[in-house]
Amino acid sequence: MLEDGTVLDVIRLIVGAIILFYASYTDVKTRRASNMLWVIMGIIGAILLLVQWFTIGFENTFYLIFIPIMIGLMFVLFQLRLIFGGADAKAIMAIAILVPIKPEILQFPIFDGSAISMPGSWIVFSNSILLFLFIPLSLFVFNIVKRNLQFPHCFLGYKMSIVKAKQTFVWPLEKIKDGKTKFSYMPKEFDIDKELKEFEKLGIKHIWVTPKVPFMIPLLAGFIATFLFGDLLSQILLFLM
Repeated sequence: MLEDGTVLDVIRLIVGAIILFYASYTDVKTRRASNMLWVIMGIIGAILLLVQWFTIGFENTFYLIFIPIMIGLMFVLFQLRLIFGGADAKAIMAIAILVPIKPEILQFPIFDGSAISMPGSWIVFSNSILLFLFIPLSLFVFNIVKRNLQFPHCFLGYKMSIVKAKQTFVWPLEKIKDGKTKFSYMPKEFDIDKELKEFEKLGIKHIWVTPKVPFMIPLLAGFIATFLFGDLLSQILLFLM
């Protein structure tokens, strides 16, 4: 029989996974994720916190202070453009409320031997970043196969025709400056259609592009990994020490 705390964590896993899965789906299809999803996640998270507070309580209420800390951190990272999607920042803010403390369900997470126990939302965030880092590695392998090894382009994207670039969700990794193509990774002011037309005017048919991979996908994977495996970053650091 599941204990009360475990039941609450199971609910957190189900709610978070469903909402993040749906958000990932809509993000891939339309590059949009409704704000209502994060409102619902935050409300459910707050209700679960109140239920836990008035029933079994918390072993260490100190971790609850990380709810506003994580919300503030995501706001700052978004303003600094270190998180490009507003939906991604809002999702992590909602997760800060839903999973403020590292979850425990029966024998999970598998890796539970960290000397320092981090807040649940931070573990989700760090796991997501680690999983997101597999994208540059996969792009590098792809470009090795295609024999396109221009650095740093080969870690960030791949070559694509201008015609196809207009029809897919990609950002150009190059821009025209003084009549020449130069590397450019998502500058602050960037009109994609205008840039693509500039390439066409110069007779350039293929350019380096980077795929618009929604961070929502690794965020979903990082969320589930938190419940199954725990703090992956801490485990890697412990292994290296």
